[in-house]
Amino acid sequence: MQSLQLQPNESLTPSFQMEDWQKGYRSLRQEYQYWIEDIEGQIPPDLHGTLFRNGPGLLDVNGHRVRHPFDGDGMVCAIAFSQGRAYFRNRFVRTEGYVAEQQANTPLYRGVFGSAKPGGWFANAFDLRLKNIANTQVIYWSGKLLALWEAAAPYRLDPHTLDTLGQDDLNGILKPGDAFAAHPRIDPGSEVAGGQPCLVNFALKPGLSTSITIYELDGQGQLLRKYSHAIPGFAFIHDFAITPNYCLFFQNPVTFNPLPFLLGLRGAGECITLRKNQPTQIVVIPRRGTAPVQLLTAEAGFVFHHANAYEQDGHLWIDSVSYADFPAVQPDQDYLEVKFSGLPPGQLWRYQLNLTDQTVDRTLLESRCCEFPALHPSYSSRPYRYVYLAAAHHPTGNAPLQAILKLDRVTGEQQLWSAAPRGFVGEPVFVPRSPAAYRDNLPHVNYSGAEDDGWLLILVFNAERDRSELVILDAQDLTRGAIARLPLKHHVPYGLHGTFTPEHFGPLENS
Repeated sequence: MQSLQLQPNESLTPSFQMEDWQKGYRSLRQEYQYWIEDIEGQIPPDLHGTLFRNGPGLLDVNGHRVRHPFDGDGMVCAIAFSQGRAYFRNRFVRTEGYVAEQQANTPLYRGVFGSAKPGGWFANAFDLRLKNIANTQVIYWSGKLLALWEAAAPYRLDPHTLDTLGQDDLNGILKPGDAFAAHPRIDPGSEVAGGQPCLVNFALKPGLSTSITIYELDGQGQLLRKYSHAIPGFAFIHDFAITPNYCLFFQNPVTFNPLPFLLGLRGAGECITLRKNQPTQIVVIPRRGTAPVQLLTAEAGFVFHHANAYEQDGHLWIDSVSYADFPAVQPDQDYLEVKFSGLPPGQLWRYQLNLTDQTVDRTLLESRCCEFPALHPSYSSRPYRYVYLAAAHHPTGNAPLQAILKLDRVTGEQQLWSAAPRGFVGEPVFVPRSPAAYRDNLPHVNYSGAEDDGWLLILVFNAERDRSELVILDAQDLTRGAIARLPLKHHVPYGLHGTFTPEHFGPLENS
C-alpha cells in the first residue's frame, strides 16, 4: 500500500489481478462482534463515535448466486471508536424478504438488477414483487438508525446491537407503499429548521411521467416540508444534490423497455438503455415558495453520484461523477468476469447552471476513474474546496477502485493514497476532528486548512491477507500514509455507502 504524489508519467502496468478483485465478492454469512486488535499505527485518541456502513453482504441464497451484487441482501457493519480503541459488529438487515428466503433456503424474489428465482423465465414471468433489500445506505438521525434502499421504506435497527426492529414509517410521515431513497442529504444550517441541520430526501414514482416527492425532516424527525412535482418521461435517479434554496436532480437520458422484465427474461435494471444522442435534463426544484420547477439541458451522460452543489455568483454549481454510457453488466455476462476496459470510467465534472438564461456549462475536473465522492459535512450544499474520491490507481482507463484521491478545487493540487496492487477501497467517509462540526451552524469557509481538518475512514479489502481492514488517513495530508490500519478477522464484501455519528455505540456490558 502506497502514498503517492501524483506524477505526470505513471506506469500503466496493470495495478491489480482479477482473482484478487473477485475475492471481495463473497458472501459473509457470519455475524461478528469483537474488539479490533493488532492495530498497525495508532487510532487518533480524539476520534470518538461510530462508523456505520451498509452493502450487499449475502451474494447468494443456498448457492443460487445473485446476477448483480446490487441485488444482495443488506448487511450493516459498525465500528465504534473511543479512547484509541475500536469495536466491530455486523448484522444482516432482517427484512421480510431476507427472513422468508432464509427459511425457504431458496430465492423467492426477483432482483432489480437481474437476479432470478429458480425455474427459468416461466417461474419469473409477471412476478413484479420487489424485495426490500435495505442494502444501500445507513444513517443515524433523530435517535434512529435506518437502513435504506431507494425503492421502499427504511428498516430501523438498534444502534447498539444492529438488531432489526422492523420497517419504519418515520413517525407516520411515510404511508404504506411509500419509499424513502438511499441518498439523503443533510443541510447543515437550514432556514426552515431555525439554522439547525435538517435531513432532505426524496422518493420517485416512475412511469410515462415521473413524480418526485421531497421530504425535509428536522433533528427530532419531525416533518418540516413535503412537496411533490411531476416531470415528463421515465427517470432513473439514484442521487440528488441540494443548495440552501434548491433540490437538483439529473434525469439521465435513458429508456426503459418493460417487456423483457414482464416476461421474466431480464431484471428491471437490465431493461434500461442510455440514449447517447439525447441530452441530460437537470431538474431544479425550489425548496420553498412558489417559484416554478425548471428543466435545464446538459450534455448527455449518466450520473450515479453527486459530490456537492452550492450557490455562488448568481449561479448554481454541481460537481458530479458522470459516465459517457450507462455502466451496466450485460445480461449474458458474469459480473465477476467483467472487462473493465470495456466500461466507461466515471469522471468528476462541474456543471454551472444559469437559471436566468437556462443554460448549463460543463467542465471536466478530474479525468481519473473515480466514484463515491465525499467532503466535510459542514460544507454540504455550500461553497467548498476539498473533495475526496475513491479512484483507480492509474490516471487513465477504467479499473477497480484502489486509491483515495484528494482534489483541491481552488489550486488544482491533488494527493493520492493507493492500496494497490492487492488492496481495493470503498467509499471514503470524512470525519471532522471536532464533533461540534456535526451540530453547530455552518462555519465560515476559509482556505487556511480548517475545511480538511479531519480523518478519512475507508474499508479496504486486502487480497493478500484475504480479509478487510479499516484504514484511517489524515484528510489534510494523504501522503502521510495510513495513520492506523485496523485488521478485521474476516473479509467484508464490497459495500456501498456509510456515515459517521459522534455518538458512541460500543459494546454492551455483556458483549
